[in-house]
Amino acid sequence: MKRFSLLLFFLLPFLLLLAQEAPKREFRGAWIHTVKQPQYAGMDSAAMCCYFDSLVGGLQQAGINALIFQVRPEADAFYPSEIEPWSRYLTGEQGRAPEPLWDPLAYLIDRCHERNIEFHAWVNPYRVKMDIKDELAPSHIYNSHPEWFIAYGGQLFFDPGLPESREFIARVIDDLVTRYDLDAIHMDDYFYPYPIAKKTFPDDASYERYGSGMPRGDWRCHNVDSLIEEISVLIKKRKPWVRFGISPFGIYRNKSSWEGGSDTRGLQNYDDLYADVLLWARNGWIDYLVPQLYWEVGHRAACYEKLIYWWNDALAGSPCHLYIGQDVVRSVDCTIGGVASPQLNYKLLLARHLDSVSGNCFWSGYKFLEYYERMQSLIREDFFSTPVLIPAYTAIDDAAPEKVSKLHTQWTPDGFYLEWKTDNTRDVMQKAAYYCVYRFGEKEPVDIENPAALVGIVREPRYRLDYKKGTERCVYVVTAVDRMHNESEPRSLKVRL
Repeated sequence: MKRFSLLLFFLLPFLLLLAQEAPKREFRGAWIHTVKQPQYAGMDSAAMCCYFDSLVGGLQQAGINALIFQVRPEADAFYPSEIEPWSRYLTGEQGRAPEPLWDPLAYLIDRCHERNIEFHAWVNPYRVKMDIKDELAPSHIYNSHPEWFIAYGGQLFFDPGLPESREFIARVIDDLVTRYDLDAIHMDDYFYPYPIAKKTFPDDASYERYGSGMPRGDWRCHNVDSLIEEISVLIKKRKPWVRFGISPFGIYRNKSSWEGGSDTRGLQNYDDLYADVLLWARNGWIDYLVPQLYWEVGHRAACYEKLIYWWNDALAGSPCHLYIGQDVVRSVDCTIGGVASPQLNYKLLLARHLDSVSGNCFWSGYKFLEYYERMQSLIREDFFSTPVLIPAYTAIDDAAPEKVSKLHTQWTPDGFYLEWKTDNTRDVMQKAAYYCVYRFGEKEPVDIENPAALVGIVREPRYRLDYKKGTERCVYVVTAVDRMHNESEPRSLKVRL
């Protein structure tokens, strides 16, 4: 391990040179969790709006293009809902509405989209209480149907073995997808609860009723599979452009449990959490996976390097996108054998250059921003120096929108602008969601696959130009991009700046 750390140290300058070859498409996400976060309850609506503005603005400045925000931490809501109570983490008391009444989720989605950041609504399907002592609001579904729930390890959960649990959770997802302009529904690693030594999850009653003679482990996997499939069908029926993503625990199965597993020794998605994430990807029930590879390179039980290669191979050829969950603190602060190790540099470089991996997501978004000053030269200058498109979800839809028309320059009271018109199709899948602006020298070949030429990504059909008194000539190219990130044919214009 110490030898590995020294090797990284000496290779770092060469690795960073490679890192500067940024791709044109890359997922750059950040998780913002609300569970056990006290700051929101102390804010009124004005303060929270300012907080959200600062949060989203900071993420945009750092190069993030997708926010994964926890909207349902404990079978409750960070938004007005007729199904579940307001979250205790939003107002300090579950069921108590913010005063004055407003919709934090709608506001946050709008702020993200203004900055061309995707919004992924993060929900925890089964968890109801982090602490069994916490009080539930009178309107909570537990008070109507306590038989749907199981206490385990000092917490409270929906019983995954009950059809009623699945139906209720699907109803919550349907409500979110129907009412909000989401880019994705996101779930993390909390399916069946993490096992506690010498304590069995007490689902005897539902197993006896619905087990149908299956081994209990297979039955539990079947229960979670059924939930994921049902939600997938529901989302695609309601809004086919909304994606469904899962961020599982970093180990699918150990090689000791299954010959196709990873060379690791740790908790397993399939065997311990009953989450068969590869089945979900293979069956097309989910659109992306973000395995939480939070360990260090060289970790004895779960080496990051071994795991990222395993996931890369496991998703090879799959239409399901693969992004890597990165732990900011462990990667930045890591030392091995007393030698500072540039782990985050190496991890991001490795993720960028593996064929099946097309991006990263940072845990946690709070720490990402807190550490940003320390990481700025790495993140903004070396890895995220240019804007990028999110990888296209061609398995959902691969038809590009119509190219823009009437591209021209225009002087306005607030500056010199490039402006254009867009196709007014009613087909949501082919409607332009945003636009890419490229710049080339007057005699430079136009190549929109060159990521260095991409100078801006905007939501409105206009882009402000830096006028230089007519002394410079160049070519600007504009493309339209739809919700699945399919890009149109280019439209170009010679401009004198």
